[in-house]
Amino acid sequence: MNSTKSPITCKVNTVFIHVSDLKKSAKWYSDLLGLSINMDEVKSPVYNIPVTSETGLTLDDHKFDPSFKLNPSEHALFNFYVRDIDEAYHYIKNKGIQIAKEIERIGDFAYFNFKDIDGNVLMACNS
Repeated sequence: MNSTKSPITCKVNTVFIHVSDLKKSAKWYSDLLGLSINMDEVKSPVYNIPVTSETGLTLDDHKFDPSFKLNPSEHALFNFYVRDIDEAYHYIKNKGIQIAKEIERIGDFAYFNFKDIDGNVLMACNS
């Protein structure tokens, strides 16, 4: 397999699960995974479940399901970790990939969203 130099790390950093009640969901997922939780640490808008392993990424064309209809996600499905947000942004732009949300910076944290070839929203994030 040939590889090229890219500022996008070959690692899926975080998978997002959109929820309606952060505290209830944090408790449910923590219970599911056998994790203790301090509910005082659960504060909107996000709570990070303390997972301890690498995250995988699987592409599925649903060849086995002829009735499958792709409905691209309008919300970021997950983020790719990047060391330099500006370098990653320019890399994505130079490839002609559609930017869905410009870089947003919150202190040292920064991210932007872009779309895959099916229109799914993905995120590049520096932490």
